[in-house]
Amino acid sequence: MRRRRSERAGEALPDGAVRRRVERHRGGETTHRLDAVAEEVPIAFVYNGRPHAVMLATPADLEDFALGFSLSEAIVGAPAECEKVEIAPTLGGIELRIAVPAARAASLAARVRQLTGRTGCGLCGAQTLEAAVRHPPPVAEPTPIADAALRRALDALAARQTINVATGATHAAAWATPDGAVALVREDVGRHNALDKLIGAMARARVDPRRGFLLVTSRASYEMVMKAATVGIGILAAISAPTALAIALAAEANLTLIAFARPQGHSIYTHAARIHGAPRQGATA
Repeated sequence: MRRRRSERAGEALPDGAVRRRVERHRGGETTHRLDAVAEEVPIAFVYNGRPHAVMLATPADLEDFALGFSLSEAIVGAPAECEKVEIAPTLGGIELRIAVPAARAASLAARVRQLTGRTGCGLCGAQTLEAAVRHPPPVAEPTPIADAALRRALDALAARQTINVATGATHAAAWATPDGAVALVREDVGRHNALDKLIGAMARARVDPRRGFLLVTSRASYEMVMKAATVGIGILAAISAPTALAIALAAEANLTLIAFARPQGHSIYTHAARIHGAPRQGATA
């Protein structure tokens, strides 16, 4: 993780965090100090010169964000179709100026998504039901994992969330190998943004989405499942709860959906046979 100097000598913060002054009240005492907080700025996605979407996000790992969003939203079908990414700071935020093949740009123009995406927004700006609820093809059969691998990844993840350690304000999406070793982590104030950044990082590192599993520090919403399935991820574990639509899509997309992932246990909602050592009662085969 790239680091930069903070406002206090001898200290550093990860990219995506800054220091701001705060008046703190504790135990009847008032103190003034500098506090680490997560950054949140408008990030505009511009394809072939045409504005597409604006997301409120943490301005770190932006090349990963550009590629991952393009892949998970099916704007491009392969990493090579993101021909160029230019990061352009502006007075209002940051533009990600992305060059894609002309045919992809023409297809994108047919499903305009030009409204602002709030931090927690997954479907902001979708203008039709067809655009909002996509059905990716079933994913290829992933490598099964042991429930001990999930516990190992959970144990390792907290220390890898450098922005959250500093600020307490970000979600994380992590990629773990089949034995539970955490290989990649990306963070953002928005859970969908964190996942898009991770997808971009995986694509750039040429990670095989069939060999390993995705771990997210959020609920398992429909769009988290949709993004994972779109890029071929077959196992998704979330620390919080799933939604009914997420469960339905995971079953349809051949994706194993795990929620309430904790060191002491977890719940499997779809395709449970891929998790070795996990209880089967109530799971969908």
